[in-house]
Amino acid sequence: MKVLHTADWHIGKKLHGYELLSDQAYILDQILNIAKEESVDAIIIAGDLYDRSVPSEDSVRLLNQTIAHWNLTEHIPLLAISGNHDSATRLATGAPWFDQSDFHLHTRLEEAFEPIEMGNTQFYLLPYFEPVDARIYFEDPELRTIQAAMPKVIEKLEASFDKNKKQVLVSHFFVAGSSKTDSETKIEVGGLDGINGQLLANFDYVALGHLHGKDALKMDNARYSGSPLKYSLSEKNQAKGVWVIDTETTEFYFRTVAPLYEIEEIQATFEKLLDPDFYLTIDRENYLSILLEDQVVIPNLMNQLRQVYPRIIQVERINGYEAETISRLSQKQLKEKSPIALTEEFFTEVAQSELTNQQKIWIEEGLHSLLKQGGSD
Repeated sequence: MKVLHTADWHIGKKLHGYELLSDQAYILDQILNIAKEESVDAIIIAGDLYDRSVPSEDSVRLLNQTIAHWNLTEHIPLLAISGNHDSATRLATGAPWFDQSDFHLHTRLEEAFEPIEMGNTQFYLLPYFEPVDARIYFEDPELRTIQAAMPKVIEKLEASFDKNKKQVLVSHFFVAGSSKTDSETKIEVGGLDGINGQLLANFDYVALGHLHGKDALKMDNARYSGSPLKYSLSEKNQAKGVWVIDTETTEFYFRTVAPLYEIEEIQATFEKLLDPDFYLTIDRENYLSILLEDQVVIPNLMNQLRQVYPRIIQVERINGYEAETISRLSQKQLKEKSPIALTEEFFTEVAQSELTNQQKIWIEEGLHSLLKQGGSD
């Protein structure tokens, strides 16, 4: 068999406040095109289909339309599990009917122990689960972490192996030694961290979800597909896509996808950023992180930049404001200067420019107001 491995769609996720549903629809179309080009026999979706346990109506609509098109129109079998971002109960709505169209969706631990058999392969769909789920299933009060539960889970999975078939595990957790990016869950819910990779040794391929980089783990038989979109600036240099696996030879290779808009980092002065000779040479529609070289205060900075760059995700000054200020003045000099003079000098040192007349008026009014509030002292 030939299967495609994807995960971590996070439908409904936003990037610094920007809606990504159109970006996600665009990338899902590319994944379908790869599946058709490769003539895959099934598509694996290894968890985190949604970004939230209670997704928006638009998010539900996009997922439903995608699944219906892939499965009912294109007649591609789907092998999916819930991840830690999904609500297992909500995601499983309708699941008893899905199997009739070869859409196999597992959201509960006990479902993992009944393999889905296709061609020469047994697929074990192990969704994200909490330690309490393992305690109840195995009736073992000592199972307090995922690390403690996983050996029992794997042992039970392996008990149903057919030696004449290949075995593929689909799951959603963190394998010890993997590397993270900024867009992944920071808190460790239910012990997502630290699963021993040696537990996976007897599977021909392990299709993982949870981490967003395809190179987060490099075992001979296990890979994270990574998210199909870049969900943080830390992922700006990552190649995004899907794995294609031949279950007969257990060989696999990566197919890349291209986003609707890239995440990009640019560095320039404010003047250069607003210069057509500069901005016409770059893709202004991309999600941009701007490294600003200026050290002076720039009024209405973001509004001016957004007139040219509609998808700014952040602006940072490379060196900040100048730090050499009144610290060079002696205590005597400080006492001899008026508050207004000190304020003007401080501003000039920091901003590398003179105060305007209006700024001087604001400072004087502010200082007078403070003096009134503080009394004659």
